[in-house]
Amino acid sequence: MTTTATIPASTNDAPKQPNIDYHPDEAKYRAREARLLAENPDRVNASLPDSFPKQVAGPIVWEGKDWTSEDQWVHHLSADELQEINQALNHFKGLDKPLGYVGKDTFPLPTLSATLRGLAGELYSGRGFFVLRTLPLDTYSREDIAIVYAGISSHVGSARGKQDGTGAVLSHIKDLSVSHAHEKGGIGNSAYTTDKQVFHTDVGDLIALMALQSAAEGGTSRISSGGRVYNELAATRPDIINTLSKPWPLDSFGGDPGYTLRPLLYHEDGHAIIQYSRRHFTGYNAQKRSPNIPPITEEQAEALDAVHFLAEKYSLGLNFQKGDIQYINSMGLLHARDAFRDDAEHTFTSLDSSLAAK
Repeated sequence: MTTTATIPASTNDAPKQPNIDYHPDEAKYRAREARLLAENPDRVNASLPDSFPKQVAGPIVWEGKDWTSEDQWVHHLSADELQEINQALNHFKGLDKPLGYVGKDTFPLPTLSATLRGLAGELYSGRGFFVLRTLPLDTYSREDIAIVYAGISSHVGSARGKQDGTGAVLSHIKDLSVSHAHEKGGIGNSAYTTDKQVFHTDVGDLIALMALQSAAEGGTSRISSGGRVYNELAATRPDIINTLSKPWPLDSFGGDPGYTLRPLLYHEDGHAIIQYSRRHFTGYNAQKRSPNIPPITEEQAEALDAVHFLAEKYSLGLNFQKGDIQYINSMGLLHARDAFRDDAEHTFTSLDSSLAAK
């Protein structure tokens, strides 16, 4: 549950924000960890919060090394399936309806729909991810691409979620650091730069991402099991589980109210659910953390780094190619993106949306 709060008055003796940045620094993390454990060695013997188990299980609890071949998670679209997608596109365009009406009924996939429902089962009850490969994007207009992307996705998760405060349900992800360099407040989200995007979760049950163009170099998409991160922390650092399960102050970056309070870790129906984005606690680039809201604690700074480095340790890198659509269970998996480099012929671009099953 999220609660709201107003910005408190500043005082000279108010707690200060720890020395922590958006990009995790392992040397700082290990130094902070050693200092906090030296101050209170019994922290590692803490009890887990009420109702939190010693371990969670299931197919969504995995390590990157468990996956040895792309064939384990990639569905290659056949010629017949691609033809069916084109027929659905022509059907929707023939209805002469606004794009908001794209859905299972208006984008019919008589055969492929059953396959997509089976793959969606992997999201909710299996490993938590899959990739569709590959749509022939060069044969479509930009509007056609949006229709196809939304139409296919409606057979995976029929409800579409808002991506931001503007009400948009589809985000265009690319480097905006040059074109929007003088925008008020600057670029406050690493998704819209060539920078590394550290492990986090997005809003929504499911996250869909379509690659419109790959980068000249880098940009690997990475995912990691939140349950695997939880199990290691529960076994070795139950105090961090306690820290994650208590309310944290999430910066709204100038919103009203100035911040909200909620935990970053939940336990529901046998699942460990980590929900957070690091920049809400550290700021990013020109979007600094608001100075007049409660800072995070040293223990919270340690917990942020612990989650990131464990997610990194157990992660899987996906070979995300032009025309691929990647689907992720955002309630069970964390995701990240490597830094990348564009050139005149290759500009990293993707479409991002959140989904849920009605």
